Amino acid sequence: MTATSPDPSRTGPHGAPPPGCPAHREGPGGAQRLYGRVAAADPAALYEGLRSRHGAVAPVLLEGDVPAWLVLGYDEILHVTRSPRRFSRDGRNWSRWIEGRIGPDAPIAPVLLWGPDCAHQDGAAHQRLRGAVHESLQRFDRRGLRRLAQHNAHGLIDRFAADGRADLVAQYARQLPVLTLTQILGLPEPEGPRLAEASRQLLLGTERAVTSDRYLKRALFRLVERKHAAPGHDLASWLIAHPAGLSDEEVGHHLRLVLVAANEATTNLIVNTLRVFVHPAFRGPLLGGRMTPHAAVEQVLWDEPPIAVCPGGFALQDVELGGRHIRRGDLLLLGLAAANADPEIRPAPGAPMHGNRSHLAFTSGPHECPGQEIGRAICVTAVEVLLARLPDLRPAAGPEELTWSASTWSRHLDALPVAFTPRRPVPAEPERAGGPPPRPVRQPAWGQAAGPAAPDAGSAAGPVAAGGRVRRRAPAVRGVRAVLARLRGR
Repeated sequence: MTATSPDPSRTGPHGAPPPGCPAHREGPGGAQRLYGRVAAADPAALYEGLRSRHGAVAPVLLEGDVPAWLVLGYDEILHVTRSPRRFSRDGRNWSRWIEGRIGPDAPIAPVLLWGPDCAHQDGAAHQRLRGAVHESLQRFDRRGLRRLAQHNAHGLIDRFAADGRADLVAQYARQLPVLTLTQILGLPEPEGPRLAEASRQLLLGTERAVTSDRYLKRALFRLVERKHAAPGHDLASWLIAHPAGLSDEEVGHHLRLVLVAANEATTNLIVNTLRVFVHPAFRGPLLGGRMTPHAAVEQVLWDEPPIAVCPGGFALQDVELGGRHIRRGDLLLLGLAAANADPEIRPAPGAPMHGNRSHLAFTSGPHECPGQEIGRAICVTAVEVLLARLPDLRPAAGPEELTWSASTWSRHLDALPVAFTPRRPVPAEPERAGGPPPRPVRQPAWGQAAGPAAPDAGSAAGPVAAGGRVRRRAPAVRGVRAVLARLRGR
């Protein structure tokens, strides 16, 4: 089967129906809308419907009925991500940009249009920028990052532990990533919540996207100025000092990229993993509770990746892909969630994938997410600490009561209400009582030999005490095992 460009403008003007209209499922030319209530209700069914009708590549519409191709096939995504001579990440190659039909004030512009960061570059420019980001992120010691995440997780749990009830989205999963990321980036903690909200608005593709993007850039460019005057042990300072010689604009744009992508992905990954542990209805892959938090995170990355769709690039020439004729300048999107369920590589949706990390949750090829291990570490820590502190977590709302919001790029659980036995907050260590939080151990600068590794902090230990000694909290391993044993008994 062969089809040409999904662009509805070739067949004449069409108006988009309001979101509540039954016709909102499809747009001009029969292309599927990837946004709105229908898309949010059951994205897995939406992707499978597209696969059954169109095959591995389907015509779709973004917010504003902007046309694109959604790549649903696993092998087809690998082909796109590993063929930079055919598919560019530079938005200046987009036909709608070249023809003046999309501009910098469009709601989807902050995600798709060119910027001076590695996500929107090809070739040598991409290698230079990505190398700087990768090497700077590698300077964060993984055990130090876990201690930082543990410190933040305990602090958040202390706020609701005595209540016996909580919303794990609003009170935990949405706050932990940005708390940790502000410290990684070098931002003042009070700026975190507003920056996190701006990053969410940017991805929603509404009329607030562009103003939110401008706010993010202003805040992060101010951070770059401050770090020139007072560098620290943080990503902003290390990008400024990197031998690749990034400009201040490049540093600011990469801080924006890390904040937006990591906050969204890590928040969703924490929520989706906690939902599996809390709600029996979603516990199929846990095989009766025999799966550890580490393994549960990997299963969730297969079943419900935190970013379901991401930009894949712009065709540099007319090409055939999945039986479709892709025209030069067409936009391609990567259906990461759909590809993880591709029947060509997986026996059935939701089938256990123990020990298999070949999912596409972090994409593939030259643009594979460079910070994925940081996201994994924050998520696993979030789950372990919560289960250790509140081992009798139980749902306070049925699965049918859970509601979702969505954009083209991801779906968000609005709330995850839970109940548990009220517990007193754990007494604060000196630094939690007013001193600075623990920070990731600084790794050697570029080209220097590494020193001895820091001692392992354990799976859910407390933060580092003033003298460098790890202060352990609750018996974390026993707590997690107790939860898993309880799950096996259900």
